[in-house]
Amino acid sequence: MLFDLATVEEIAGALAQKLRALRLQQSLTQAELAARAGVSERALRNFERSGQATLETFLRVTQALGRASDLEALFELKLRSIRAMEQASANRQRAPRRASAKTSSGRTGQ
Repeated sequence: MLFDLATVEEIAGALAQKLRALRLQQSLTQAELAARAGVSERALRNFERSGQATLETFLRVTQALGRASDLEALFELKLRSIRAMEQASANRQRAPRRASAKTSSGRTGQ
């Protein structure tokens, strides 16, 4: 799934399914993972089913599965060289201007 093109709900669902797959890979029941994470089994079950959870629940489950370090990449600053920024700027193009109401009705600016 390309997260750039997905809705928030789709991303949440995908994350929940990935964590569910990790739970199953580690042969943990929902009750066992909920106990390890310090969340209710109902909260975990709801998260896996719908992708909806509090940030705290998501983080607790991620930690309990031993994957909290994977979140570090979200906050790494990616340094770009000045040359790379100049090249990106040179490749940008402005969108064409739309005709204003005055010019489209046949009037000229005076």
